[in-house]
Amino acid sequence: MSWGTELWDQFDSLDKHTQWGIDFLERYAKFVKERIEIEQNYAKQLRNLVKKYCPKRSSKDEEPRFTSCIAFFNILNELNDYAGQREVVAEEMAHRVYGELMRYAHDLKTERKMHLQEGRKAQQYLDMCWKQMDNSKKKFERECREAEKAQQSYERLDNDTNATKADVEKAKQQLNLRTHMADENKNEYAAQLQNFNGEQHKHFYVVIPQIYKQLQEMDERRTIKLSECYRGFADSERKVIPIISKCLEGMILAAKSVDERRDSQMVVDSFKSGFEPPGDFPFEDYSQHIYRTISDGTISASKQESGKMDAKTTVGKAKGKLWLFGKKPKPQSPPLTPTSLFTSSTPNGSQFLTFSIEPVHYCMNEIKTGKPRIPSFRSLKRGWSVKMGPALEDFSHLPPEQRRKKLQQRIDELNRELQKESDQKEALNKMKDVYEKNPQMGDPGSLQPKLAETMNNIDRLRMEIHKNEAWLSEVEGKTGGRGDRRHSSDINHLVTQGRESPEGSYTDDANQEVRGPPQQHGHHSEFDDEFEDDDPLPAIGHCKAIYPFDGHNEGTLAMKEGEVLYIIEEDKGDGWTRARRQNGEEGYVPTSYIDVTLEKNSKGS
Repeated sequence: MSWGTELWDQFDSLDKHTQWGIDFLERYAKFVKERIEIEQNYAKQLRNLVKKYCPKRSSKDEEPRFTSCIAFFNILNELNDYAGQREVVAEEMAHRVYGELMRYAHDLKTERKMHLQEGRKAQQYLDMCWKQMDNSKKKFERECREAEKAQQSYERLDNDTNATKADVEKAKQQLNLRTHMADENKNEYAAQLQNFNGEQHKHFYVVIPQIYKQLQEMDERRTIKLSECYRGFADSERKVIPIISKCLEGMILAAKSVDERRDSQMVVDSFKSGFEPPGDFPFEDYSQHIYRTISDGTISASKQESGKMDAKTTVGKAKGKLWLFGKKPKPQSPPLTPTSLFTSSTPNGSQFLTFSIEPVHYCMNEIKTGKPRIPSFRSLKRGWSVKMGPALEDFSHLPPEQRRKKLQQRIDELNRELQKESDQKEALNKMKDVYEKNPQMGDPGSLQPKLAETMNNIDRLRMEIHKNEAWLSEVEGKTGGRGDRRHSSDINHLVTQGRESPEGSYTDDANQEVRGPPQQHGHHSEFDDEFEDDDPLPAIGHCKAIYPFDGHNEGTLAMKEGEVLYIIEEDKGDGWTRARRQNGEEGYVPTSYIDVTLEKNSKGS
């Protein structure tokens, strides 16, 4: 099947068909271009989405730690890789499909134009041959009519008796001339006709089939090119399917990596303070202030039989306690007053809420209502210290467990820096040896300043590590000793109950925790008797100040470097130790600022 033989008379139709083929090719190229734009925009939007939800990590503390967060960030990374594969698809389509289509469409237009021009030229040449043949035919026809007219004129004169011999001879000559011209035109017409028939046969059997064949091959190549582009369009997508599958598998693995138990443990590790919960509230019989006799049927008697502290022990213990921010002078005992709440002012002008509550009624009411209460002022004071000033170098403002973790992290970082400095020192020494062996490569003395700086850095880092390890050992020792102190508190009868640090204390007796700031003497109630103190606490050791301490906060004790103080209460893990001067002034000092020496008998007088 050939266009040249089957479509020899359809030049205009083939012209329209080839133009339609090129238009279809360009239309498909436009489709591919729009698909490329969609892929590019899709990849761009995916990358913007990933960038929007990826964490902006300014410090290591903000790095994701929970498995659910890490899985989500892994999914974001896989999605970012997926967006990259969409960009690869767009680039492959642009290079292999769209670019190839545009180049081929340009070449196709040029080739089609050339073939159509050849066909038009062949048609024009055939038309010219036909015109020449037609002109010779018309001329021959005209000469034949003139010859017939000349013959008729000669015959008429020859038969006319009146015509002269000269007229007859003239008519005969005219007849011969016209006959000769008719013969010549006949020969010319025959030659033109033969030539036209030959050109026409050549046109329809040689020239036009050749041109149409070239047009047919061009159109078939266009169809093949479209088929290749269709395949390339699909291959561009299929090539990235393995990588996209890996991205999806990575997302599935990220989802499987979520561990709820591990996240819960991380919450515990992140927020565990290391403190122990407050103990039970002991029953304190305030009726001893009214009824001085004790009978077997009273509550205090039943308490004594069950092995708990009696009212006298409770009263004695209350007598041995100190006020929250120093020793409170004992006022005159006023009569019991009903439960009330009012505002009191401190000597410095600040106001605070003061509770004047009958103790037993208050405790029972609190148990019934189930309202949460503040276990101690230590956590509040810790929050104030964090807001009011910068964090301490030894992290003593943090709870023991968090302080231990922070110190361990700092030690690890310092060890890494120390390793880097050691490697740099080793490299400098090797370079120095090379310079000493080959002076032309460099001056060994030029490395001396850098070596000295590196040595200083190593010494500094070792000192920092030693200092932080000492703090860490201190924290670990105190954390391990809290349980022992807790279990032995009821046996030793040390004066560790009701004692408060500047941040408030975590006492073993939860009933002795402070419920509010100290009241002024004018608003004293029966509840204040628990904090009254006649005798000072016994000293359990002594300490020497390593660094000076200003002691601006209420409840703290200022000290000078080298000053010796008595220790009346150990550090309970909050970084503060209670001390007393020889003149009787008491307060809290930072544990890291002093060198503590405890007595062998912790019950010392």
